[in-house]
Amino acid sequence: MDLEKYINELQTLVNVDCGTQTVAGVAHIAAVMRDLWQQEGWQTELVDLGSEVGPALLVTNKPHATQYDVLLVGHLDTVFPPGTVAERPMSRDEHRLYGPGVSDMKSGLLNILWAMRSLPAEHLARLSIAVAMNPDEETGSVHSSEWIAALAKRARCVLVCEAARADGSLVKARKGVGGYQLTFDGVASHAGNEPEKGRSAITAFANSVLAINALTDMTRGTTLNVGVVQGGSAANVVAAKLRAELDVRFWDNEEYDRVHQALLSLCQQGFLEGVTTTLTRVSHKPAMAANEETQQLMALVERAGQEEGIAVTWQAVGGGSDANLTASLGIPTLDGLGPVGAGFHGVDEWLNISSIEQRIRLLKRIITML
Repeated sequence: MDLEKYINELQTLVNVDCGTQTVAGVAHIAAVMRDLWQQEGWQTELVDLGSEVGPALLVTNKPHATQYDVLLVGHLDTVFPPGTVAERPMSRDEHRLYGPGVSDMKSGLLNILWAMRSLPAEHLARLSIAVAMNPDEETGSVHSSEWIAALAKRARCVLVCEAARADGSLVKARKGVGGYQLTFDGVASHAGNEPEKGRSAITAFANSVLAINALTDMTRGTTLNVGVVQGGSAANVVAAKLRAELDVRFWDNEEYDRVHQALLSLCQQGFLEGVTTTLTRVSHKPAMAANEETQQLMALVERAGQEEGIAVTWQAVGGGSDANLTASLGIPTLDGLGPVGAGFHGVDEWLNISSIEQRIRLLKRIITML
């Protein structure tokens, strides 16, 4: 393959600020990908998912198909704020590429395109293939999950092309993810003159963190983390309002039900007299587990690896993806089919250059074996 052409195309994707909330940037990535697919003769459709996010992109080789032999999934957005590209555009050394979204997951999007570019004509004629690219995976696919689910229900299997792990492993299972917003409404007062008249949202929040942390069960892989806090107005004012964001991770969907019900009960009881606590679930991805059909798909991928001389290993990982959703629908789903990378969401995010061509070959071989 022409590796430098691939890297040049990747650079046009990486060097655009396209965090989920940067709607114009996400729309630009969608437009670039649409043009690339149209040049290959595929049918493309931009899908409006509302004004809060950029468009999704659907690509098919058979636009009138009612069922798909495979649905390939990737996302157009990153986690990075505007200005990130100016600070650290895509760069390279002898072995790696660096930049915001270089492995999560601009390279995954390109690998799908390159695998389909060279797919033999007889397989393009035989198979009905769809590619779904959503604009809000990094914030839980809140706006796109219904769209992805509808496509997945029409597919025999789903291959999500997030990056392979740093050791080259593909992903067979992922933790589920629950995202919540907590709001605390108390009563403001002067902290010096009339502190007894106040009801501190911050004190209530502090009590809540201890109770929330107690729901963690490390033995079962269940974790809860309050990661964002905004509240109070001044040091001499008893805080009337506070907002916090909570992340819940779990391997077992029944275990998540326990945590969810416990959170509802705790917040209904409240954490300080005079302070009202409101719990809002803003996102939810069920845990991804390998059912019997998924295990059969894993065996096919392993055979494809043997034919291409590529060692296939598997990991179960803590981060969620759109694979969680499609797997929860009972559809055979595997993930991590992009190139090898790591450092996701950080300043050191990297992509292994030598894995690019190898993983394109693996993906292409898998498709031909379906």
